Amino acid sequence: MTQRFDTPPRPTARVATFTAFGLASEAEPLAPGLHVVATPIGNLRDVTIRALATLAAADAVLAEDTRVTRTLLMHYGITTPLLAYHEHSNAAVRERMVARMLAGEALALVSDAGTPLVSDPGFKLVQAAIQAGIAVTPIPGPSAVMTAVVAAGLPTDRFFFEGFLPQKAGARRNRLSALGSVPGTLVLFESPHRLPEMLTDAAEVLGPERPAAVTRELTKFFETIRRGTLGSLSAEFAAEGAPRGEIVVVIGAAPETERTEEQDAGLDAALRAALARHSIKDAASLVSDETGQPRRLVYARALALTRQDDGAA
Repeated sequence: MTQRFDTPPRPTARVATFTAFGLASEAEPLAPGLHVVATPIGNLRDVTIRALATLAAADAVLAEDTRVTRTLLMHYGITTPLLAYHEHSNAAVRERMVARMLAGEALALVSDAGTPLVSDPGFKLVQAAIQAGIAVTPIPGPSAVMTAVVAAGLPTDRFFFEGFLPQKAGARRNRLSALGSVPGTLVLFESPHRLPEMLTDAAEVLGPERPAAVTRELTKFFETIRRGTLGSLSAEFAAEGAPRGEIVVVIGAAPETERTEEQDAGLDAALRAALARHSIKDAASLVSDETGQPRRLVYARALALTRQDDGAA
């Protein structure tokens, strides 16, 4: 679907202004469409000038919680009308927003904090806008995920954002088990009252020696970053009880272990037996389940064995 970028900004009836650094500034008119605006995750000074100008010039700001966003707008002297858009907003609401944008309006989408669409319902509106051929413009800025990753002190070359784990212990442990072989740093959101239980489960499922960090109230006055292992952090929070505030947990990747020749021979034997009866994909899945080896590793070995056997033939 091609976005409509050729529609010029249209004049607005009101004068769009915002106040920053004690000075009032006039915002330039916006092109019609959906403007996805990142907002501070705690410290109101972390907002960008472009974000302020966009919020000021938009015809309306679509907010997850209008009370939260109103605080930001008032702080910067922005008077743009606020409309609620949250997880309970239905298709009819999205249709009305799309109709407004097709009629030439510029709408700004924000979440309670950080970059919209990350663990919030904004993606459905973005999808609806794209399907209608409406331009979607990202206004980058603060992100709790990126802030936690750079503060944790763990490898940043590869990371996997999981969001919130299941609330029930059994489902949570199953999901942690599935995440155990992800070849990168894990980033999780967690509710404060569930943090001690989650860390206990993570230490048991992923191993107590996995390095981790618990970040709390990032960018706010009471920001804290606790680094250690899953075992040590689990013990600390079990003794202290649930903390307060917004929590992001970062967990290091599983260590790569050296495989022995005996282990490799056993894996090859299991794969050859499975490949005699199944496709490469199914054989890899079966052997991965039987041996507990990462599916990506088993699949790669199955491919190598198949090519080796084809070459010998």
